[in-house]
Amino acid sequence: MLAGFRSFAKSPFAIVLFGLLIVSFAVFGISDVFKQPSSSKVIVVGSRSVTPDDFKARFDNYRNQLQQQGQSLTPDEAVQRGVDRGMLQELALQESMAELIKKMGVRPSEALVGEVLHKQLSQLPPGTRPFDPVTGKFDKQMYQALLAQNNLTPATYEASLRDEIAQSQFYASVANGLRTPRIYSALQAVYGYESRDLSAFAINPTSVAQPAAPTDAQLQAFMNENAARLTLPETRVLSVVRFSAKALEPSVSVDPAEVQKTFDFRKDTLAQPETRSLVQIVAPDAKAAAAIAERLRKGEAPADVAKAYGKQPVMILDKPKTALPDRKVADAAFGLGEGQVSAPIAGELGQSVIKVLKITAAKAASLEAARPQIEADLRVQAAQSKAYDQTQTFQDARDAGANVVDAAGKAGALVVTTAPLTAQGTDLGGQPAAGLTPDVLKAAFALPAGGESDLIEAGKGEYFAVRVEKVNKAALPPLAEVKQPLTQQWMINELVKRLKTKADELAARVRKGESMEAVAASANAKVIKVAGLSRENAQQHQALGRDLLVASFDAKPGQVFAARAPQVGYVVGRIDAIRPGDTNEIARAAEGMRPQTSMAYMRDIGQAGRAAARDKLKPQLNLNLARQAIGVDTAALAQAEKDGAAKGGAAKKASAQ
Repeated sequence: MLAGFRSFAKSPFAIVLFGLLIVSFAVFGISDVFKQPSSSKVIVVGSRSVTPDDFKARFDNYRNQLQQQGQSLTPDEAVQRGVDRGMLQELALQESMAELIKKMGVRPSEALVGEVLHKQLSQLPPGTRPFDPVTGKFDKQMYQALLAQNNLTPATYEASLRDEIAQSQFYASVANGLRTPRIYSALQAVYGYESRDLSAFAINPTSVAQPAAPTDAQLQAFMNENAARLTLPETRVLSVVRFSAKALEPSVSVDPAEVQKTFDFRKDTLAQPETRSLVQIVAPDAKAAAAIAERLRKGEAPADVAKAYGKQPVMILDKPKTALPDRKVADAAFGLGEGQVSAPIAGELGQSVIKVLKITAAKAASLEAARPQIEADLRVQAAQSKAYDQTQTFQDARDAGANVVDAAGKAGALVVTTAPLTAQGTDLGGQPAAGLTPDVLKAAFALPAGGESDLIEAGKGEYFAVRVEKVNKAALPPLAEVKQPLTQQWMINELVKRLKTKADELAARVRKGESMEAVAASANAKVIKVAGLSRENAQQHQALGRDLLVASFDAKPGQVFAARAPQVGYVVGRIDAIRPGDTNEIARAAEGMRPQTSMAYMRDIGQAGRAAARDKLKPQLNLNLARQAIGVDTAALAQAEKDGAAKGGAAKKASAQ
């Protein structure tokens, strides 16, 4: 994109276009030129709507959560996995329910919204709360910055908060006093405490003929049967050109004259102003303020004095004069000596008295103290400038006809050729390639073999360009490369099949009347007995394996079955008896489970309510616009789907012939 802008800016068409834009701004206004059509909504349901920007913000937040977990998700991958559709449907349910509740007249007051908002912000970790550390007042700029870090604005966040409060109150009114009938939890308790006696024996793997090594034909057939799991994804070998200001920083020298010049410019901001620590006690009136001042001068503790008037002392620590919000308090504080108490102050917050606890003298800025930071800042700026100059040299060479690699050589940029990489930026072993951004990978996998990208800006003096050296299409690996592990898996599968056949034969003998002990002995096995097996205590018997436990709880009294054992093996089992649980335990469990049963019932009501709201209000969804909002090329996607459908139809027609 940078290259495209740069080339276009040199053309005569750019001058004409810029002139037209200036005229249009003058006639219509800048805001009108960029105004989004009101009908351009991702979701519309009644009076509510979700804009493309709203949808993108939600998608970006979801993607950031994945990145924190070490996962990545490009917009194209989101489409492939159905994330976009799922997110759109979930938002439609949310908006439909919110609109229906609004139509019912459930709306929180602004006072309640403000109270909940203040409570939520107060619960944030220290240092992130948007309140002035001195006065405790709400700081609007800090609040906006905090929301911006999470792709939110005050309007969108507070709107979602209103919805949350309204829905909470609505569901609370529905759930208030709701308790499901005891029979619900009683049935669960009866089900959980029902106990079974199990007899079982394992089939020894040595009791069946061991499979011989497979032929290549058998292995190839096995590969074809498991093609979906064994197919290697498409990979690409890339030559990546990187212009990195960070990498250039060590080679950049800083001019001492520039350091001095920068210091002179920043001197006022680098100096440390005089600060004071003080305690302030707010008084109910001037008479009380005079009494407070007198008691402080006599040496009484500020906490004791403030307590006598039902107040808490306000501690203000190491603050410059400009940081004190009340000008009259600031003037008084910086006019007193250390340990002195002020006269009553009629400030903006009413009457108060202050006592100066500590004075820290101002400290002039020092070049030597500031030098390391100034040099670091200048080095970063110089490196970014140098990296940009390299991109200009690179682009000039590209404009002259050089390929990406040759142009990089002329610009002195670093070129790295990667191992074959997947679209997720990992090799076939799952190891990620260092330094490749999602934008670089997206550009690389949109190019054909031999294709070259334009410069890709990654911010902070980082630029990339990529050339696709080789494309390895998705395919099964050569048999020779996977023969050893494939052989092992084939032999394990064959052994399991033989063990299952053996288990089925032995189970059939027990069903015909032979004793479990006799049949087990014929297979060199021993019967084990598990008494009192229940769903409630199943976790204590995990060593039996999931398949055996599931089969045991599915079987009827006297039923004989074969089940897979942990790792490689099979077990023959029989349920000898099924007994109801202890009535006292069931009664206690039923009462204890009742709150959870009620919550589960309420969740079902909530889900059914959202679905009913959607069916009643029939929201309008624009999947194409949602995909465009998150950066998907919908035209290319539609063409790919069309081509895929055409190929599928041709293949179906060919097979029919």
